[in-house]
Amino acid sequence: MRKRTRKPVPVHNLKVTRKGKVKKRSIVWRWRRAFYVLALAAVVGMAGLVYVLSQIELPRDPRFEDAYKQTSFVCSSEVQVNCNAQNAMAQLHGTEDRVLVTYEQIPEVLKQAVIATEDKDFFEHDGVDPLGIARAAYHDIRGSSASRQGGSTITQQYVKKTYLTAEQTVTRKIKEAVMAVKLEQELSKEEILTRYLNTVYFGRGAYGVQAASRAWFGHDVEAIDAGEAAFLAGLLRNPNGADPYRGEKSLAEAERRRLVSLQAMVRDGYLTEAEKAAFAAVPMDPEAPGVAPEDRLLQPPPVPSTLGEDVKGAEWGSEYFAEYVRQWLIDEFGEDAVYGGGLKVYTTLDQGMQKAAYEAVTNTLDRDGDPSASIVALDDQGHVKAMMAGTDFENQELNLATGRESGGSGRPPGSTFKTFALAEAVREGYSIRSGLQSPTNLEISEPQCTNGGDVWKVRGGPGGASSLVTATKNSINTVFAQLMVRLGPQAVADLAMDMGVSSLADQQVQCSWVLGSGEVSVMDMAAAYSTLANEGVAKSPIVVTRVEFPDGSVRTYEATEKQVLTPEQAARVTYSLEQVIQGGTGREANFGRPAAGKTGTTQNNADGWFVGYTPELTAAVWMGFPEGQIPMRNVHGMSVQGGNFPARIWNRFMTGATVNLETSEFREWDDEVLGDGETLDPNLGKTSVIATGPGQTPTSQPSQTTVAGGSTTSTTSAGGGSSTTAPPATTAPPATTAPPTTAAPPTTAAPAAAGGADPPAAAN
Repeated sequence: MRKRTRKPVPVHNLKVTRKGKVKKRSIVWRWRRAFYVLALAAVVGMAGLVYVLSQIELPRDPRFEDAYKQTSFVCSSEVQVNCNAQNAMAQLHGTEDRVLVTYEQIPEVLKQAVIATEDKDFFEHDGVDPLGIARAAYHDIRGSSASRQGGSTITQQYVKKTYLTAEQTVTRKIKEAVMAVKLEQELSKEEILTRYLNTVYFGRGAYGVQAASRAWFGHDVEAIDAGEAAFLAGLLRNPNGADPYRGEKSLAEAERRRLVSLQAMVRDGYLTEAEKAAFAAVPMDPEAPGVAPEDRLLQPPPVPSTLGEDVKGAEWGSEYFAEYVRQWLIDEFGEDAVYGGGLKVYTTLDQGMQKAAYEAVTNTLDRDGDPSASIVALDDQGHVKAMMAGTDFENQELNLATGRESGGSGRPPGSTFKTFALAEAVREGYSIRSGLQSPTNLEISEPQCTNGGDVWKVRGGPGGASSLVTATKNSINTVFAQLMVRLGPQAVADLAMDMGVSSLADQQVQCSWVLGSGEVSVMDMAAAYSTLANEGVAKSPIVVTRVEFPDGSVRTYEATEKQVLTPEQAARVTYSLEQVIQGGTGREANFGRPAAGKTGTTQNNADGWFVGYTPELTAAVWMGFPEGQIPMRNVHGMSVQGGNFPARIWNRFMTGATVNLETSEFREWDDEVLGDGETLDPNLGKTSVIATGPGQTPTSQPSQTTVAGGSTTSTTSAGGGSSTTAPPATTAPPATTAPPTTAAPPTTAAPAAAGGADPPAAAN
């Protein structure tokens, strides 16, 4: 057997005892000594920090002594400094001014509910509760939430909201604890609790228990019962997350918190189990069936506008913009800061352009029963300069300019979507001067376009062959349907989203998007077309440039940027869209300055669009009925198409909005750059496309498009119409067209593609 040998012990790890024995020095002991040194240093440092912080004087409480100073002010872009009550376009504070109540006026049951839920030892501790901190840590480790209390006392919560920020740092927590102890030395428990309950936020724009009681229950705080008190106590941690009117998730959270508060009141001897059960049984669900309004726990949200005082510029529809900003601020900072944080908010809105947008709509649609219209305008920095989203905010708060995610609505874009297919073709290297066959009718059986149906039927072509420039200029459906097949619908959709049409992200991609199906917002379309105005750089729209806080800190905002097209690619698309205004379907948009744009009309003339831009400003115009897809076939005696009413509105707006802007030209590119790229096969060849019907000269007669998997949709042949997705259906008879209008002088069109001459521009 091999004999084991012991490894020699280094001399520095040995020591000799008095008896001459050698012992191994403990490495653990050495680490322990180092720990003691570090711990001592930490204690000394902590003591020093506590001493320094203890010298801090408590400032006066502006939230309690002067609530009005906490109102937030929102200013238009004309105000660059010192946004205040005199120059603000909107003031944001609670649904009603804070009403202070005395300690005696606050019902005992409400005090009990809040103390039991938030700080059961409130009357015993000196501002900081070590046991409460340990209890909170214990529940956090266990992952328990049923009876969890926060580690902060009511005094600490009051200190944090009144004097400090919400940053999660050790220094801030120490400062909070020290100031809480100092406050307890200066004020009685009753005074602290009164201040806390008069200033804390309870949701619905309500600060303090009096405003909260009126906002949630419709009565003064003196009439509160234990069930209502438990509900308010449950709101303190996150009022928005426990608002039953915000949906099922928030309702479930509100019910859970109310039960936690009721149980805490039983634990502390304020209620019996029978009383708890009775209060818990009162319906909280706003839609609980068979429950009379007077038997419900909560009242519906208050009717008065949360915009505070009258909005300046309301006569031009500025309320919709102010409301959009209000919602954005809440998402960014929370209701507590918006309604009580004393913010100074500097926005992008130009009141002059807003007035121009309002007048462009109301001077065009000036008869009883006329449809509505919306305008969004963006400058080259992504700033929303105008948002015409409605004319009667008091009775119709639906924002016509924004998507569903912002409380607005989505509508089919019509042929304005063709621009994205054109841009994708250019990005993939195809020349705008090459072309495709443009038969009157097409039947496309490509699987990616049939959606399980037999064929995708498309109508709307002049016959012969058309270049991409001319197909864009005259909005030729059959050319763009083939182009969508060649490129693939997903590639076109991805580019549209990259350019700014964010609302498409949760929709199923369809080939028929190129003819105007899907749902977009006016904001999205303005953002997407501004990518072309910015030479291929997509900029996310912003409505706020700067927010100033009472402590002097400032937060600034800029549009995010993404290069999605090269300047040369954007120029080719812009050149094509210039022809639309100069001699195509958008002639009525021509207002005498360099401009590019596209018309769009949807099924049964239910939506009309014009989206266009100059080098300085992009604007999207939508026209329709907010109630839904209602045909507009007799508006001032004519059917609405993108090339008439929307183009006129755009013309009027841009004329007024650019009056003080210097005229700029689009960057000049030589013909070689503009015409560069691969030639498209006029016969397409790679797809299952069948031309049906004889070649025809272009007309202004609207036709019908039928798409596999849906219903018949309306388009306009070579005249700026569009369609939405639809399965095979019986083709409807042609719709009545609008009388021809006087066109601006046409310009020279792009050279024809091989295989046939370009047709002349058709009337829209």
